[in-house]
Amino acid sequence: MGGMKKRLVVLTGAGISAESGLKTFRDSDGLWEGYAIEDVATPRAWGKNPELVLSFYNERRRNVLGASPNAAHIGLAALEEFFEVQIITQNIDDLHERGGSSSVLHLHGEIFGRKSDRDGWLKDRITGDMLPGDLAPDGGVWRPDIVWFEEPVPLIIEAAEIVRAADIFVVVGTSLVVYPAAGLVDYVQPDVTVYVVDRKLPLISRPGVRSIEAPATEGVAKLKELLLADLF
Repeated sequence: MGGMKKRLVVLTGAGISAESGLKTFRDSDGLWEGYAIEDVATPRAWGKNPELVLSFYNERRRNVLGASPNAAHIGLAALEEFFEVQIITQNIDDLHERGGSSSVLHLHGEIFGRKSDRDGWLKDRITGDMLPGDLAPDGGVWRPDIVWFEEPVPLIIEAAEIVRAADIFVVVGTSLVVYPAAGLVDYVQPDVTVYVVDRKLPLISRPGVRSIEAPATEGVAKLKELLLADLF
């Protein structure tokens, strides 16, 4: 295959990790593993009950450690043979990386990261449990490196630029209801083909959308067929 590889940008959401056994807060009545979002995933929750917040994310971290990438994660990584693939994920797990993807941007933070609640750019990696009151070097308290609801999304501008430069844009396993991530679709250039893979397809109001109504594992396999048919 001659020439430069086309830039394939993929926006993924919780649906791609669901088949690895990781639940999402939209599974049932807006609850995430039985917790109300405002009690565990907002700055207010951190101010009110940091022990509960840490306990919740410690459990999420253990869940991710026990999960494995599925065929959808691995399938997207395999596309790097044919395309320059950039993953933009709303997920806080590391299943894309473990599935083999070499370029992953985590819009909403990472479960294996922590940051100072005084200086959000002071960060560290953690795989074990976080304990209440653990201090960062700047005297702040370590908090999960997660972008909570009601917080700005620092990487959204970088993500928008990546989407703007896409030759092909793919959405996998996201309902496109959480903003600003959902608004990234608006940065896709008008002549770029958009593929959407989901069990329940989100509405994207632009012409030429190619829909694959299927779970992520099945849908990514179908996506690969379509992409390679167009390529060769």
